[in-house]
Amino acid sequence: MYTKITRSGGREYLQLVEGYRNEQGKVRHRVVANLGRLEDLTPAKLDPLIGGLNRALGRAENPAFPVEIESSKAYGNVFALHELWNDLGFGRALGRALRSGRRQIHVEALVRAMVFNRMCDPTSKLGCLRWLDTVAMPDMPAKVEHHHLLRAMDALMDNVDRVEAELAKQIRPLVDQELTVVFYDLTTVRIHGEGEVDDDIRAYGMNKETGGIARQFVLGVVQTAEGLPLMHTVHPGNVAETKTLQAMLATVLQRFPIERVILVADRGLLSLDNIDALTSLAEQDGRTLEFILAVPARRYKELVETFRDMAFDEDGVVESRFSGHRLIVAHDTVRAAEQGDRRRARIAELEAMAEKMVGKLDAQDAGKTAKGRRASDRGPTAASLAPSRKQSSPASSRPISTPTASAGASMKTPSPRPSSSTAS
Repeated sequence: MYTKITRSGGREYLQLVEGYRNEQGKVRHRVVANLGRLEDLTPAKLDPLIGGLNRALGRAENPAFPVEIESSKAYGNVFALHELWNDLGFGRALGRALRSGRRQIHVEALVRAMVFNRMCDPTSKLGCLRWLDTVAMPDMPAKVEHHHLLRAMDALMDNVDRVEAELAKQIRPLVDQELTVVFYDLTTVRIHGEGEVDDDIRAYGMNKETGGIARQFVLGVVQTAEGLPLMHTVHPGNVAETKTLQAMLATVLQRFPIERVILVADRGLLSLDNIDALTSLAEQDGRTLEFILAVPARRYKELVETFRDMAFDEDGVVESRFSGHRLIVAHDTVRAAEQGDRRRARIAELEAMAEKMVGKLDAQDAGKTAKGRRASDRGPTAASLAPSRKQSSPASSRPISTPTASAGASMKTPSPRPSSSTAS
């Protein structure tokens, strides 16, 4: 016995049908009951019937089929990245750069997998293998092992110049012919471990994260004003930042057909001392190099007379000339007041410290002793305070060592220290 759906007059009906054999032994079917039009049979109407059949069979309730949940693989994020990868032509670029008849691994697919992993769930190479088991990565080899990823990285390193050149060709249409601004900056990446290899770029240098000496390498990134990365560079951990700039600019001018470049860098990367070399480098091919850089603090003393005659507009900005370049000075009254308060507080602290030290020395000369280590006239710090002991004026007026006045202190507003930048 079973249920059957029949159609009549454009409507569907649910019937309870029984199979049997007639006198000749042939199988026939007959309708036991018409349960009604299918569209009218709601769960409220059918559940009592199903429950009655279950009770007839001795079942307590209507059993549902067991649901088995199998883990599914993520596809949305890798699908979107795969389409973007193909639209940008990165797969074709890597195929051209890494073409080899002797290589037995699919380098492009393995590199693509590691790039997608870095964007979706950044982990180690072993972690990348675990991640690949959870996603439906298109066009991947049937089996990927750890050594496959390492060999793909070796292939990249062996052909790094060709790879970067081919990738530059692919993103060249995305870069404006008159690239208006190029941003370049460096950061340091700390390395843990004592191992050494030939031509090791891991070296001890000043780390930007900790402010101390650490074993590291230096990573540089070049990008457009819109945030499009053009290239990256890797340098030894003890390299001077200014030495990396000229090689970077030469590479950018070689790979991208740009006619006008405005280079923006901080005072650690770009200085007035090396700007002439960079300008001549760009002018070799008839191109124009312009730049915006901060004036190094060590050269503020050369601007004292320039600051003295400046008159700021309502926005706190004034323009002048310095070392043959256009100079723009911005004055922030709020920041100037904060810096002035901190400077005066520091001077007051030093004066109080000097007065306490002079008092202690005078007491020792008078034969009075106090708890703690005995003060001494010897040493550069004590020597600078010693003359004040012979004066009859109050300790607060005695000459002491104070912080060097900033260049902004020579302006009409006593406290400000304007930020300066040079543009050409």
